[in-house]
Amino acid sequence: MKHRGRHRRRRRGRALRATLAGTALALTAAATLISTSQAAGGDNPGGLTRVTAAAETAKFRLHEDLTDRSALDTLTRATGGGVGVHDVLASADRVMRNRPECDAAETAALPVKPSASRAYCWDQEDATTAQWLPRSVTTSGDADDHGRWGGDRVILSGWTHNDGDLAEPVSDQGLARVAFVDANDPANLSYRWALLVAPRAGGRDFTAVRTGMSGMVWFQDKLYVTDRDSLLVFDLRRILRANMDSPVIGRTEGGYSAHGYQFVLPEVGSYRLTGGPCSMADDRAVPCFSALSLDRTSTPPSLVAGEWFRPGSTGSPARVWRYAFSTLPGHRGLLATDTHGDVRADEAYRTDATGVQGVLSYRRGGAARPDWYVDRAPTAGGRHGTLWRQNTSGAKAAVCSADESHACWGRHTASLSYWQGTGELWTLTEGATSGDTAQGAAGAAGGRVLYAVPLHSVDDALE
Repeated sequence: MKHRGRHRRRRRGRALRATLAGTALALTAAATLISTSQAAGGDNPGGLTRVTAAAETAKFRLHEDLTDRSALDTLTRATGGGVGVHDVLASADRVMRNRPECDAAETAALPVKPSASRAYCWDQEDATTAQWLPRSVTTSGDADDHGRWGGDRVILSGWTHNDGDLAEPVSDQGLARVAFVDANDPANLSYRWALLVAPRAGGRDFTAVRTGMSGMVWFQDKLYVTDRDSLLVFDLRRILRANMDSPVIGRTEGGYSAHGYQFVLPEVGSYRLTGGPCSMADDRAVPCFSALSLDRTSTPPSLVAGEWFRPGSTGSPARVWRYAFSTLPGHRGLLATDTHGDVRADEAYRTDATGVQGVLSYRRGGAARPDWYVDRAPTAGGRHGTLWRQNTSGAKAAVCSADESHACWGRHTASLSYWQGTGELWTLTEGATSGDTAQGAAGAAGGRVLYAVPLHSVDDALE
């Protein structure tokens, strides 16, 4: 009897060990599947969750601070008078390459599905520099519902200095510039740079504006740029010309210099988050601005914003939200404020998508609520990103390979801008220098491309 009992105990022991081994294998396989899914652009973020609690929506509140008009007028007179967008375009000194002229790394950065309807690559010097990072895009399709500024079709691209390059001088850190792209002839794009500056000394001088420029929107005559815990505002009717060519930024003996740039765009105001320092680690804290776009399908038009959390981070749903533009006389292109100069978010949502590089809101005719398009960076380096269309019911993205990968969007994309007149969604790729983070890192440049995809093609490609 004891002998048979020992055999039964051994058989039970072997069965238990086999069961545990099988469970371990299953768990390992599941973990591998999850990891593969995430690396392949899976990990569906699901539907948006509305943020309604007053304590939460208060964290999006802004306060308006406009630059003294007399200081702006003084600076304009001191620099010889303002110039227009057309003047900057007419002096374009760099030519963009059409898609057939782009190299292999640049074409490889284009989306897999849907395919780009138009694609351009930068002048070779800008395409390969490790000193600067392309971060944002907006167009004259945002500025005016006719799609032109004056008689020109224009694309603006915001670039920030790559502070990860330790060989660069401290004085260059954080510098921000905008490419004014002449898009009148789709087959021949050219551009000119303008440096972002801020008036000082009552308008008798100016200094550099230092910002990451991860989001940018052109509405009417105002240009909005993200600066972590605030939005900086510039006036496209107040572009100024530097008359000295030196590394200095501001007033010099004999005139004004802008680090070698011929044109400067002075800051005319800002909107700062009122809740204190923002956090890029806590989705319940004051958000840090990352993505920015314009929604012309809302009434009135609205400014759409999003925050950044590292791709694959857990427990930190990103938030997306909007502010209405003012309809009051004398407040052209500015946000709607209350009697205290505060701006409140019209609506806000949480998305389980992390690594949000771009956000767009679009309401189709008759729809109760808009769809939100979220450009999500991959969790694995070197892969394509994913463009999700989200609403409160769920999320969808294109599938572009046999393993059902959603990694179909561009590689290292940043910023989204919808040109309503043409129905095109514009974006750009930061290139290999950017890595997979919103902040950028030093390294070899390459793979930078500006491209457009019809929004209906994005919807047609959804799973």
